[in-house]
Amino acid sequence: MRLGEMVVDVAPLRSSRDFRLVFATQAISMVGTQLTSVAASLQIYELTGSTVQVGLMSLVLGMFLLVGLLAGGLLADRADRRRIVLVTRSVTAVVVTGLAVNAALPDPHVWFVFVAAVLAGGSAGLGGPAMMAATPNLVPRSQLAAAGALTTLTAQLGGMAGPSLAGVIAAGPGLAWCFGIDAAVYVVGLALLAPLPAMPPEGSGQAQHPLKAMAEGLHFLRGNQVVAGLLLIDVCAMVFAMPYALFPELGTEHFGGGPSTVGLLYTAPAVGSFCGALASGWTGRIHHTGRALIGAVAVWGVAIICFGLSPDLWLALAFLALAGLGDTASEILRRALLQHYTPDRLQGRVGSLWLAQATAGPSVGNLEAGLVARALGSSAGAAVVGGVVCLAGVATVALAVPGLRRASLQGPAATEPAPSPEVSPATD
Repeated sequence: MRLGEMVVDVAPLRSSRDFRLVFATQAISMVGTQLTSVAASLQIYELTGSTVQVGLMSLVLGMFLLVGLLAGGLLADRADRRRIVLVTRSVTAVVVTGLAVNAALPDPHVWFVFVAAVLAGGSAGLGGPAMMAATPNLVPRSQLAAAGALTTLTAQLGGMAGPSLAGVIAAGPGLAWCFGIDAAVYVVGLALLAPLPAMPPEGSGQAQHPLKAMAEGLHFLRGNQVVAGLLLIDVCAMVFAMPYALFPELGTEHFGGGPSTVGLLYTAPAVGSFCGALASGWTGRIHHTGRALIGAVAVWGVAIICFGLSPDLWLALAFLALAGLGDTASEILRRALLQHYTPDRLQGRVGSLWLAQATAGPSVGNLEAGLVARALGSSAGAAVVGGVVCLAGVATVALAVPGLRRASLQGPAATEPAPSPEVSPATD
């Protein structure tokens, strides 16, 4: 493979006007979302002086995001996905505007920030599966990996630039400006997305009971080795080898640094992820996509083991960057394979399960890492154990799910299994 083929593939931007609109919206939205996220945390802390309250606000946001994702998956397979995205983003724009007004008051209300977390989390969850399910309608299936890489690139840029920008604005014009800018970003995003064509899912005319619809999605997962394998292999990385909860202790105790050292530990995976997204051109060209995915998750596991064994800070940072690179390659390949092997009428439900797992998995993984560190009395040891368990899990999934090993973006998508009698389409 030539060096030029390693650079991120921008073919979706050249070939699809609609994807360009979505890409531009996501690029500015990622920065705006970080502005609101940081500003809300700062405001809660300024008003209450309690980190517990900050954590509680994040918990509330995460819970309603998760509920919204599950409901949004059902909605995305029953209604026009363009309309869902526009409506949910409009709701979020109103909520963020309310946060700006609240922050501008002489005495801002803490309760309003919590109410906004409920509304923003729920609306973001409802719209997320529809946005993800829309991608296969915007680009050819041969460009799904490239589209996923570009989406990941916007997330990494927002994750690196957004928090720093939020700090500068909060320290200067103030928190209200952070919320106000994000609200303006949502309005611009709505203007960009408005020209998109209607995107009703296949079979959207069938009115199916929500429980039966969810059961049909789960039945599809049981019958499709590729999609089931994608979810299982992600568990191996995110639940068993998630090291972020270990960084404060490792930075201060193991490496003998302070807050700046801890900050470097959090930054290193993001840098690796950004580099991985820039060098993702190969993800859409490789023939053995499933094997490449297995290898990318294995790279994450090996890098986490080496990170735990590193006696030197800079060596540890290098391995964390390598872990971020493997994680980005894995995310791009998983997203593309999931969209390639999922029928259009199930894109919303299956995508919502993937997004829900991506939301909850790291939280569970960080809790698990903290508990293992306490049991072993060593955060470095917990990282090593997590990496080893991750590799064992990857090997188990690779051996037990041969369909994942054979998966490829170059060939036709697998056909879905026939629905079982108890989940066959039915009208109410």
